[in-house]
Amino acid sequence: MTTWLEAGLWGLLAGGALVVGALVAWSVRVPRAVVASVMAFGAGVLISALAFDLVDEAERTGGLVPTVLGFLGGALVYFLANLALARRGARHRKRSQGQQPSEDEQSGSGAAIAVGALLDGVPESVVLGLSLLGGQGVGVPVLVAIFISNLPEGLSSAAGMKQAGRSARYVFGVWVGIAVASGLAGLLGVLLLQGASPEVVASITAVAAGAILAMIADTMIPEAFERTHLATGLVTTLGFVVAFAIERL
Repeated sequence: MTTWLEAGLWGLLAGGALVVGALVAWSVRVPRAVVASVMAFGAGVLISALAFDLVDEAERTGGLVPTVLGFLGGALVYFLANLALARRGARHRKRSQGQQPSEDEQSGSGAAIAVGALLDGVPESVVLGLSLLGGQGVGVPVLVAIFISNLPEGLSSAAGMKQAGRSARYVFGVWVGIAVASGLAGLLGVLLLQGASPEVVASITAVAAGAILAMIADTMIPEAFERTHLATGLVTTLGFVVAFAIERL
């Protein structure tokens, strides 16, 4: 199997976790504390993957300066895009209760939420695809981190969409579309950067990593803390340790 096709399939698999989470939220009423706990655990897993698999690898192959600049640049781009989307009704796109506005309350909020969810998912798939460029197969810790974090993201956000009165067609259209876009992002990341210098690949990885960390702080941890409160740090730490152990094993 060609590397670009493999990257697309892994990205589709990781994005498919969003659809699974949405299906659970639509079919079963999951306690908010459970959703928040899994969200906190997923945040810890992602932070570990960022530290030990993405940023560390980027620095070793591309150097400190490109990595730092790329990391900060990715966070800044995410911040600006997220700010624009928040003003259009997508601020609470991962919230499971009544924070998401309906279309009647804020026109265009449905499209903004969909674009915001896409903004959250694409950087993850890009780094998943880039992990294949080293020729050693997909980065398992990164794949596990993205899959685990995507489950509660899809669950929480879909629950919020349902409560805001959005239809099943809209909800599953969004998540299936993002799963497909995740596959395409992984595929395109490999196609565009295959043969690129290690410095370029490291810089792009750092950009995506910075965007992911900004997403964790802006959307995942606030949703987790709202329900689990003081337990958030403990559960997040547990997720970090589990991912670290996977990476070392």
